Amino acid sequence: MAGALLAAGLVASLVAGSVRLPGLVLFLGLGMLLGSDGLGWIYFNDYEVAQTVGIIALALILYEGGLSAGFGEIRPVLKPSLALATIGTLITALITGYAAAWIFDLPALEGLLIGAVLASTDGAAVFALLRGSTLRRRLARTLEGEAGFNDPVAVLLVLGFIEWIKHPDDYGVWNLVEEFAREMAIGGAVGLVVGVSAVWMFRRAQLGSAGLYPVASVAAAAIAFGAADSLHGSGFLAVYLAGLALGSGPIPAKGAITAFHEGLAWVAQIAMFLTLGLLVFPHTLLDYWWQGTVLALIICFVSRPVATFFATAFQGFSVQEKTLLGWAGLRGAVPVVLATFPVIANVPHGDALFNIVFFAVVISTILQGVTFVPLAAWLKLTTDEPALPKPLMETGTVRSLGAEVVEYPVADDDAIVGRVVRELGLPRDSLLNVIVRDGQALPPRGSTRVLAGDRLHVLVLQDVAPEFRELLERWRNGPFEEAPHRRPAIYGRQVIFSTRPWDPGFGDPARPVELLEVSVIERMRTRRDRRGALVALDDGRYAVTGPTLAVGSAADVQRYARRRLENATEDAERGWWQEVIGAVAR
Repeated sequence: MAGALLAAGLVASLVAGSVRLPGLVLFLGLGMLLGSDGLGWIYFNDYEVAQTVGIIALALILYEGGLSAGFGEIRPVLKPSLALATIGTLITALITGYAAAWIFDLPALEGLLIGAVLASTDGAAVFALLRGSTLRRRLARTLEGEAGFNDPVAVLLVLGFIEWIKHPDDYGVWNLVEEFAREMAIGGAVGLVVGVSAVWMFRRAQLGSAGLYPVASVAAAAIAFGAADSLHGSGFLAVYLAGLALGSGPIPAKGAITAFHEGLAWVAQIAMFLTLGLLVFPHTLLDYWWQGTVLALIICFVSRPVATFFATAFQGFSVQEKTLLGWAGLRGAVPVVLATFPVIANVPHGDALFNIVFFAVVISTILQGVTFVPLAAWLKLTTDEPALPKPLMETGTVRSLGAEVVEYPVADDDAIVGRVVRELGLPRDSLLNVIVRDGQALPPRGSTRVLAGDRLHVLVLQDVAPEFRELLERWRNGPFEEAPHRRPAIYGRQVIFSTRPWDPGFGDPARPVELLEVSVIERMRTRRDRRGALVALDDGRYAVTGPTLAVGSAADVQRYARRRLENATEDAERGWWQEVIGAVAR
């Protein structure tokens, strides 16, 4: 049955793509079709199970969203994203809540609870919509960041209003504010700690199989959510921040991890929508059709646009951009999951609230989801590039040989656009293998010019991975100008040559930072058969590191290398001393 449901979900996603309808609507419809009011194949009315499925699925979806983006993509739009997620969500909840209280003749608090449930945009719906569009990248990243950050805000508002309704004499605005501040602080701290710790462990762990890295990533997501929730913090915020941290870090098997979580997020999404669809009894929706429609129209045309214009004031967005951001507040599974909270808490009119929310979500999602891409094109806010291009990813890995092959997609606004290959500043221990342009493989030459849309495939040895990651940031954001090569200046009239056994206090012989209290200014070569390097020191001397440390002038180091070459017994050792001789002879 589970396999058949997943297969049906895949068919629904294909149909949704062909008719340009949000896939979540068909997933929900499939659940309703198979449920008690449809074909009657599956009877399901357990709100607690549905809530558990929804929470787990949302956590996995948020984690995947953070993992795919990383802090590097979210940081430039962090301010507007947070403003939309906090101020925008609150204003949307207030306007929608008071409108719901008036439409359904409910007490203000119950109306505000409905507004809080409907205030959040849905990460799964937004991510799916953006990755199939060509929206300008800044707008796309703003919406993606908002979708990741506003779920915790909406959850806290819903829980706060439920508590307020159940204990009106002991709970109020200040309790809500205090609870909000505490949960966000704890969730944020836990998410960052777990994310940074996970990056540190991933970089140092040597797991036996690439397939174990996604398992470790799932563990990181579960620890982030569970630890924050156990400490009475926001698990959703924690898991999203942990995903952002891992998405930003130079971790092994990143491509395998990202692909795994993308698939897992789709499984979670389909399972969640099917479960929520099964939970709905369509005949009960007809009692709220006109009220739900009016509420959905208020969200689309009043609450969300007003909230967006307030939240993005002074953020540098044009009127057209604010209009599109206001129209992009897709509801989805998140409000439906949140609507189970009042039912489980036995809040008055909880069942009616669930049906109202479900109907309003379907109407607003269809209306906004179908018209979003045409509206973006009409407002001239699209480009020729995908809104959310795939991040830097591994296309192959040869870690057992000490190297990785990475793929870098060149965007329109990247700093390397227009540069020739010889100007890319690649480390010595890396090689640009091929440039993929217009679906064709192009062998790179030093004079080959990099164009927007190219995909650069680079072989990188693990020893220079940190330098390479820093270089990628320069490729993307600049400044691109190379620092002039700094040749060491010899101090004094005479340079004394010396050798000594390697002292562990000097650090890693393959990546020394300081030797004999003199800074290393350039790592010229890295030894392969054992840990070692040839480096230039700040005082003008050169040093060969490894089992033995040799320090002196270029001529001294050359003579030392020739003696070692004559006595070498292995090809790898002979090759190393030949490299040293050639490098210092420049």
